[in-house]
Amino acid sequence: MPHIAVMMYPGRDDEKKMALAKKLQDALEEALGVDRKVISVSVEDVAKEDWDENFKKKIDKKTIFIEAEV
Repeated sequence: MPHIAVMMYPGRDDEKKMALAKKLQDALEEALGVDRKVISVSVEDVAKEDWDENFKKKIDKKTIFIEAEV
């Protein structure tokens, strides 16, 4: 059961988050060849001032395959 977790700054409504989740689900279904029924996607808003603390606590650097270039 693949799961995609997205952390991002606040400011997007639930409609945009759902659109993103569906596109990620489509991409994972195609890339892994799994049924979309087993794919879950979460979207978490993290305030800019809390980003470093939350990101470092929740994400193991060894699991990041593409890093932001900022």
